[in-house]
Amino acid sequence: MSASAPDVAELEAQEARLILPRFTHEDAWELGSLLVTLARERSAPVAIDIRRGAQQLFHCALPGSSADNDAWIERKRRVVERYGASSLLVGTRFRAGGKDFDTDGRLDPGLYAAHGGSFPIAVEGAGVIGAVTVSGLPQLDDHALVVEALERFRDRPRGEHRGTR
Repeated sequence: MSASAPDVAELEAQEARLILPRFTHEDAWELGSLLVTLARERSAPVAIDIRRGAQQLFHCALPGSSADNDAWIERKRRVVERYGASSLLVGTRFRAGGKDFDTDGRLDPGLYAAHGGSFPIAVEGAGVIGAVTVSGLPQLDDHALVVEALERFRDRPRGEHRGTR
C-alpha cells in the first residue's frame, strides 16, 4: 500500500467527510467485516478493533498479527478518545508544531501512541462516539486502510449487507 504522509489539512478534511449518519452494532459488524475483507485481499497481518465508548463491538486478529498489535490498538485508540481526532492527525499536529508527541504530549507513551491507525467514529449530531483501529502495517498504511474502509462503508448503497432489517 505504502501511503504518502498527509498533512494536517488533508487529515482534517478526511474526518470532516467521514461523519456518519448513525453507527449501530450492526454497522460495527459491517465495517469490521469490510476491514477484514480488505486486509485479507492484501494479506495484511493486522488486528482490527471497533469500539463505541467503552464497549468493544468488533475485534479480529488476522494471521501474522500478534498481541503486540492489540497493545498498539489500545494506545492509538486512547489518543482518539482523548483528542477526538485520528491518532495520525494528533501526531501530525504535534510534528507540524515542531514538537514530539511522546515527549511534549505529557502523556505516558506506554498508554498513548499518536501513530496512524485509529480513526474517530463520528455521528451527525452526536460527535465522536467511538473509534475504529487497525494495527500491523506501517502507520500510514494502517491509517489509509481505515480511511478506505470508512469511505466504502459510508458510500455503500443503502441496504447493502444489511440482512433483514
